[in-house]
This record gives sequence, C-alpha cells and structure tokens, in this order.
Amino acid sequence: MSDIKKPSKAKALLALLLVFGPALILIFISTRGCEHKFKVLDDYGQIKNYSFVDASHHKRNSKEFIGDIVLITTLQITCPEDCAISQWHLNQMIYQHIRKNSRKKMKQVRIISFVTDGKGEPIKDLSPVVDALKDQVEAYDPKLWIVATGDVRAIYDMENNGQSLLKKGSKYYGGEAFQELLLLADKKHHLRMVLPGTQEGLIRRMKESIALLQKQYDKTKKQ
Repeated sequence: MSDIKKPSKAKALLALLLVFGPALILIFISTRGCEHKFKVLDDYGQIKNYSFVDASHHKRNSKEFIGDIVLITTLQITCPEDCAISQWHLNQMIYQHIRKNSRKKMKQVRIISFVTDGKGEPIKDLSPVVDALKDQVEAYDPKLWIVATGDVRAIYDMENNGQSLLKKGSKYYGGEAFQELLLLADKKHHLRMVLPGTQEGLIRRMKESIALLQKQYDKTKKQ
C-alpha cells in the first residue's frame, strides 16, 4: 500500500481545469467589467411645441411633459376594430408595462393619443374613446394614457433626409401615413424613434426603444 503514489498537485489542478475550465471561462466573460456597450437611439430633432385638450376638457401643452418620455399615437372612435394602430398590442405590450412599473423607472413614461376621424382630422368629443379604453384596457389610468384632441398634423410635421411623416396615399390608413406612426419623444422632447404601430413586432420594437432610452438616462446618472 505504501508504494501507491498520490497524484501531484499539478495533475490535480489540471483535472479541475478540464472539468470546470469552460464554465469558469464563461463566467469570466460574462462578468468582466461593469460597462457594456449598448445602442443609443438617434436624435431626429426637436418636436414643435404643441397644445391640446384632454378628456377632462383641460387645455395642456407639450412643455408640461419636459422631463418625461412621451409616446405619441393616434386613435379613432372605431378602435380597436378599425384602428390606424394595433390598440390591443399597444395596450398589452407598452401601456400595461408602464402601468405595472409606474412607481419605478417607467414612472416618467406617458402615452398621448390624439383622436382623429380616420382621415387625419381631430375629433373634439373624446368620450367614446375614453369609454372604450375604460372598458377594454385593464386598470386604465388617464394620467398615464392621455386621450387628446388638437392639431395632430402639426406634431407629425417633421422631415429627415428628405422623408416626411405626412405622406399621403391609398396604402395608408385613411390616406394619411402619420395616423399609423408611433413617435417616441425624450425628456427634452426630441424625436428619438418613429415606427408604424400596425403590427405586434413593430410595437415590440418600440417597447425596446423605450427601454434603451431609459437605459441611456440611467447611464448618464451614474456618470
């Protein structure tokens, strides 16, 4: 029995590395450094100041939302059955996330939906849309999802690289492209993302854009 040799420390260490080495390398890669690069949303310029009347007949303007992240959309009194955007996906993917996190990071996010007649013109009586949201949206909060009437075309009157948001054509809802678009405004009311709100995947991408914008602000705070 005394002739049996014990394995050397070097061999024992080699055996451990062969067994656990790949896992240790993965852990090292995943934890090395605290800073991670992430995409920063483009800045498409200042959105013009605008005013509107909300469902409580209060006159409001864009200046009161400085410091908030704002998602601007349109709605129609025929929603959700006949709507320029997918109201159901907007509710489920973005509004419910905002509502459930309203005391956390998402407390600075608001949705403002301008009601149009389907052809781009504002509708003054907002009660049908508000009633529909109360009926169809879980825990609808008019402070988080604001229904508005006003000159919505003026808000969408922006261009980038020669492309206008106010395109017209039979392929767009009611002949007006802007009614299908979601606008994401940052805390200084600069336009940071434009996406159609017609499909689940596009609304999901807008949700991701909101998260990226939040992450950008969080990174700035830590610096």
